[in-house]
Amino acid sequence: MRLTLMAAAIMLVSVQANASIEQQLTQCAATADKLDRLICYDKLAESVKGVTSALASTQAEPATVATVAVPTAVAVAATAPQAPAANIVDDFGMEAKRVQENTVDKIYLEVQSITEDPYGAIKVTFTNGQVWKQTDGRKFNLKQGEKVYIEKAALGSFLMGTDERNAKARVKRLN
Repeated sequence: MRLTLMAAAIMLVSVQANASIEQQLTQCAATADKLDRLICYDKLAESVKGVTSALASTQAEPATVATVAVPTAVAVAATAPQAPAANIVDDFGMEAKRVQENTVDKIYLEVQSITEDPYGAIKVTFTNGQVWKQTDGRKFNLKQGEKVYIEKAALGSFLMGTDERNAKARVKRLN
């Protein structure tokens, strides 16, 4: 009987603490200044840690430990998205643009050697050591010493071609 009464009291306190935490989170989120918002979140985290440690010290039976895990989980969820949350929201959709800023779209290489597999696809070794293999079934003629370019295409694929003609072949890098 006493154990049930103690468990009910702890659950009542945890429900009220959760409602209070939600209100405090919305107040912190409404703060316009970044530094003030961070300070608000830090104070909230400290208050939640104090409540959970007080709840943990008042209970002696291991049967009621599961009821205390609820406020602890809420505290972890409440304190996790502090400062990085604003940064994550601000950066949403910009990943592709950042990747594009630091990349090269087209390179020019000189052919060192060419081998052809039984299916007609060519494997080209360039003077810088890169090896590229043709992935489509088109006939693509190259000569040793010829200068070609490899450019980015759709969906992460690459095209190899020459400036002298319009033909291109889809290729992938082997090394």
